[in-house]
Amino acid sequence: MTTRRALLGRTAAALIAASISLGAGPSLADSGFQTWINNFYAVAAKEGITQTTYRKAFAGVRTPDPDVIQKAAYQPEFTTKIWEYVDSRVNPFTQRTGQEMAAKHKRTLDALERHYGIDRTILLAIWSMESNYGAVLQKDERLHYVPRALATLAYADPKRAKYARTQLIAALKILQNSDVTPRELVGSWAGAMGHTQFIPTSYLLYAVDADGNGHRDIWSSVPDALATAANLLKSNGWQPGQTWGYEVAVPASLAKYAGQTKSLKQWAELGLRRPNGKAFRDGGQRASLKLPGGAGGPGFLMTKNFFVLKRYNASDSYALAVGLLADEIAGYGGMQQAWNRPDGSLDVRQKMEIQTRLKELGYYNGEVDGNFGSGSKAAIQAFQNQAGLEPDGEPTQHVLRALRR
Repeated sequence: MTTRRALLGRTAAALIAASISLGAGPSLADSGFQTWINNFYAVAAKEGITQTTYRKAFAGVRTPDPDVIQKAAYQPEFTTKIWEYVDSRVNPFTQRTGQEMAAKHKRTLDALERHYGIDRTILLAIWSMESNYGAVLQKDERLHYVPRALATLAYADPKRAKYARTQLIAALKILQNSDVTPRELVGSWAGAMGHTQFIPTSYLLYAVDADGNGHRDIWSSVPDALATAANLLKSNGWQPGQTWGYEVAVPASLAKYAGQTKSLKQWAELGLRRPNGKAFRDGGQRASLKLPGGAGGPGFLMTKNFFVLKRYNASDSYALAVGLLADEIAGYGGMQQAWNRPDGSLDVRQKMEIQTRLKELGYYNGEVDGNFGSGSKAAIQAFQNQAGLEPDGEPTQHVLRALRR
């Protein structure tokens, strides 16, 4: 991949010979960081990491990764509203792309369903959630050399130091196993790697060589990446042929049961119904009632598979979005009930309409996906300037009405 070759140019150098010392030029090196790397080898050696592997991993690494430090220090401290979270991940763009990928990788998905018992749409939804079907791997600015990133966290971030040391040892084992070369070992600022964003310890537990080339390559092999995700789900108790959950209409009188677990038959007897009018498939199956948008909003009866999805990411919002997107990719239809959004807020289709109209007018050339990053906001601001509106760059009903005019 071109991104990995570019990364090599930034992070790799000639291997250092003779001693484990990673001595660097005084004008370019961070002496404290270099000392930390040199000292950490004693820890790595106890875990079976050879000097050859260690030198190879840190060849050319002279300073902490400043982007990692920035992202670790300035993570946004707010809770995304459930409708905003779902809008950004479950929308016509991710659905359409998932269906295209289902056709493109049909043979692989057929084999994975047979072997692991995981529905293909669940694997596609995870792939979408984790890396936008691999698109983020093409963006240099999103990628970090994993040993450098984890060493940076271990050295500079006391809150994440224990995690980073554990993951760094695992990353070194990945290199020592020759699954990837150093230049291929790239990931997020916190060490999540590949199409399906596995941290190093999870990679060691679940990584699979599905394409049979002798390497467990979740970075450039879609079969390996999807098989690795399937292996995690199967290993954590996924129930083949069962759903992740059901959307339900929850009368105000039944909201008090949120968080409780009963059989689907018992829930039906209490008065919970699916808004599409269909019956629950297995009345004996147990499910927990969740109201992610609060009382008065859509409810969901979550089965065991929902909680298996949380072994991938321990977030109710994440597991819900995976389930909803999987259903949309499968063609089952989206949510039947509306979220309790604040007055005047936009739903995902209105957000996509803004992007579409901005593109038609020549202000925007990005994806029409309902996500408003810097490109979308700059386009809105340019339109607002032209239309005599306050140029704040924010997507609003007012902007949508102006675009429609």
